[in-house]
Amino acid sequence: MSTPATTESAHDLYTHLRSRLRDVVPDVELRYKAELAARINTLKRERNAIILGHNYMEPALFHSIADVGGDSLELSRQAANTDKDIIVFCGVRFMAETAKILNPSRTVLLPSARGGCSLADGITADDIRALRERYPGVPVVTYINTSAEVKAESDIICTSGNAAKVVESLNADAVIFLPDEYLAGNVAKTTGRRIIFPTRAMPSVSTPTLEHALIAWTARCEVHDKFTLEDVRNIRTQFPDTVILAHPECRPEVVDASDFSGSTSAMIRFVEDTNAPRYLLLTECSMGDNVAAANPDKDMLRMCSVRCPHMNEITLEDTLEALTKTQHVIEVPEPVRVRAHRALTRMLEFS
Repeated sequence: MSTPATTESAHDLYTHLRSRLRDVVPDVELRYKAELAARINTLKRERNAIILGHNYMEPALFHSIADVGGDSLELSRQAANTDKDIIVFCGVRFMAETAKILNPSRTVLLPSARGGCSLADGITADDIRALRERYPGVPVVTYINTSAEVKAESDIICTSGNAAKVVESLNADAVIFLPDEYLAGNVAKTTGRRIIFPTRAMPSVSTPTLEHALIAWTARCEVHDKFTLEDVRNIRTQFPDTVILAHPECRPEVVDASDFSGSTSAMIRFVEDTNAPRYLLLTECSMGDNVAAANPDKDMLRMCSVRCPHMNEITLEDTLEALTKTQHVIEVPEPVRVRAHRALTRMLEFS
């Protein structure tokens, strides 16, 4: 999903934002944010910068300054292909690190000083090295929601949209899949694999139980972990005509009870390409607002109250400051970057 970021004046931006967000953001806030966005867009052109905006960005930012909006895979592609001097990544740290891995000669900025992620924080490079010792020869597929150091220890990276296909492409009897417990469960079901957790005292590689297995970890997305089967049942009772879309980071039972599951981009395409009485997205709630803004003809249930605290750190104010001061520069040590680049390139070539 690309967003208009080329309007010249604050008034033009306000008009654009109001047309999309008048039912989502108060008018006084739109006027204030349009002024900030106009300053950012002017500075962006002066400094030959590109702004990448993840689908989870708050609506006023997402629909005003992002040259490209999308999920991790789409933004990775854009980061790999840009010719701009500066990349400002409106997302979280692992995403900005990915941009730096793919663009070592360019300056990559993250508007937030931290920009964490519960999944990225849930596994370390040492954890992967230990798993490789325990399961020698078993390939490691790592979700893109991980640090550069973790990517460097991996054979190939995946996203929520291509995870199952990446696993199957390896033609391996057993695959280590890290770090999202729920995504692993959904991938295991899709690929017909048994899932085992080494952190739960499961058998080692010396036993025959690894046949067609997915060796998983126990990290979870703190946003998608909040959606439950009871939530789905309550929606079905109150709004029986609603089509429910669940992100693959949701619990497997939630995914099973939903009508569609896919990456953020896949959910957006589903809404765009179908006609249902109403839709509900079980994912980060700012994305629901962004999809609603881009599809004013579709009836979206706004029942989500789950906001990613890390994505919420990214603001227009901090984006302006980062671009003005060249602040929060992302660096990845070259030995780590080279190895992580290999795993990322395999994903991009596969995709």
